[in-house]
Amino acid sequence: MSLPRFAAAALGVALAALSISSPARAEMSAGQKAEVQGIIKDYLLSNPEVLRDALNEMDRRQKAEESAARTKTVSDAAPLIFNSPRQAVLGNPNGKITLVEFFDYNCGYCKKSLDDIAQLVKEEPELRLVVKDFPVLGPGSVEAAEVATALRKQFSGDKYWQFHFKLLATKGQVGRAQANAVAKDMGADMDRLAKDAASPETKQSIQEVMKIADGLQLTGTPTFVVGDDVVVGAVGHDELKSRIDNVKKCGKVACG
Repeated sequence: MSLPRFAAAALGVALAALSISSPARAEMSAGQKAEVQGIIKDYLLSNPEVLRDALNEMDRRQKAEESAARTKTVSDAAPLIFNSPRQAVLGNPNGKITLVEFFDYNCGYCKKSLDDIAQLVKEEPELRLVVKDFPVLGPGSVEAAEVATALRKQFSGDKYWQFHFKLLATKGQVGRAQANAVAKDMGADMDRLAKDAASPETKQSIQEVMKIADGLQLTGTPTFVVGDDVVVGAVGHDELKSRIDNVKKCGKVACG
């Protein structure tokens, strides 16, 4: 937490504890204010746990507000998040449970999550996996996303999954050259791929994901959406599996 927020929290806690109203503070003389400041300092030094509890509560409320805002955005933007005609759908395209992943081909945590996602696809016959290119880690990521997005005009289903897996599993930095190499090795029409990668439709597809991510206030990858829940980070197979199991059981990520 930054120093201004820290100080504001401390001041708020102390003044609340002393029951001093805002108008009363405005009418204080310089001497009275100095006296109150001394009381605040002594109070916080004697009761540091009050400040700790206040900061913890502030953090809890902020996270709750962010979660509520994301849940509303998921609801409002559900057609584009789950069923955009521009997205790649893997696993069972007709599955009853959808897991959406926002990823970047240069994201180390996305690479770390790759085996977890592959395991979920393998063990969950009703899992519909939607992968959204969210290239936030530089020009190379944008280039890779353009190739991957364009390749969906040629590859789909299991073949696109193989491309996605191979490219995401590539060690080192990934850009246009690496994405093209994987596509060529898998038999893509490279002239068509180059043309499609440079098309306005490809750029619009990526911009669509950026707009959704902005609405969800996403700042990194991987980020997952299952049900109305947004899961940030490489949380692992078991955490995602738990949420998927709950959706199967009660239709929500957390069953009461």
